[in-house]
Amino acid sequence: VAFIRVLIPALWHIQDPASQRLTWNKPPKSVLVIKKIQDASLLQPFKELCVFLTEKNMIVYVERKVLADPVIQADESFAAVIQRFCTFREDLDDISNRVDFIICLGGDGTLLYASSLFQKTVPPVMSFHLGSLGFLTPFNFDTYQSQVTQIIEGNAAIILRSRLRVVKESREKNARVDKKGIIKTNGDSEGSRKAMQYQVLNEVVVDRGPFSYLSNVDLFLDGHLITTVQGDGVIVSTPTGSTAYAVAAGASMIHPNVPAIMITPICPHSLSFRPIVVPAGVELKIMLSRDSRNTAWVSFDGRKRQEICHGDNITITTSCFPVPSICFQDPVNDWFESLAQCLHWNVRKKQNYLSSKEDVF
Repeated sequence: VAFIRVLIPALWHIQDPASQRLTWNKPPKSVLVIKKIQDASLLQPFKELCVFLTEKNMIVYVERKVLADPVIQADESFAAVIQRFCTFREDLDDISNRVDFIICLGGDGTLLYASSLFQKTVPPVMSFHLGSLGFLTPFNFDTYQSQVTQIIEGNAAIILRSRLRVVKESREKNARVDKKGIIKTNGDSEGSRKAMQYQVLNEVVVDRGPFSYLSNVDLFLDGHLITTVQGDGVIVSTPTGSTAYAVAAGASMIHPNVPAIMITPICPHSLSFRPIVVPAGVELKIMLSRDSRNTAWVSFDGRKRQEICHGDNITITTSCFPVPSICFQDPVNDWFESLAQCLHWNVRKKQNYLSSKEDVF
């Protein structure tokens, strides 16, 4: 009998997540400030932060639509600071090689938006809790000066939040699908498909859209059909996204340091369809089933919502470009603090102490 010998190091070292630290090769010179749009309560913190950064001789990047706010334009005392800004437009200007780090003012959505601006390498992100929930925004703005100074000096812990690389392939509108699911076109089959790529921090959601019928989509893992989802839809999420839509749909919560992908059905018409966790290295593919009564819809971190037709497919893998998120304390303590403060995890009234004199029954 032949045996395969597996060599395991005598001391198998598992890295402590708290040991991940932010280090600069050279002092940072530029910063992107992202502010939640149409929120008047953030105007004063935004102005204070920008003045502070310019006083530190930082090059400040701001999205052009942020400066279009009438209140900001009407502030004459802030006009001199605005003139020193570098502006950009979403989907039009590439700033990926110009920014050293990012500061977000708002809620969790500002971090998701910051992620969407960078389709490859993402600069470190510092998120201030100025929104509603704030699960991903650990910093309090009251002491922003000392905290930003620490980041510039490179004195902070960091967590790498994995993203999903999503490719949506669509067939051309004049193509048709035969009974076997094969796309038929008048021209070249290779030229009849359009591919769009997205980097997703939280989740990809496939749902039934405006239709009353169940969604009926096939789920493949590494080329093998593993199940057909019949229900309102399915969520494919990162560990970061496991505490968002997925947890509301009954999924477990996964620490962001765990390399995994979560698959969660939305209201499945089955008592046995439970959420599952698969390794981060697999390739998932989602397609409409041949006998699906209607199309489905897909969104990426709640944006870019679009229809999935017969012949379309969505391929999902773990991205090579995570989001370096700056921690307030460290990856472990920050996560449990968010669970307790934002989601009230395991909050319960304490059981009364039973004295020895009292009867047990």
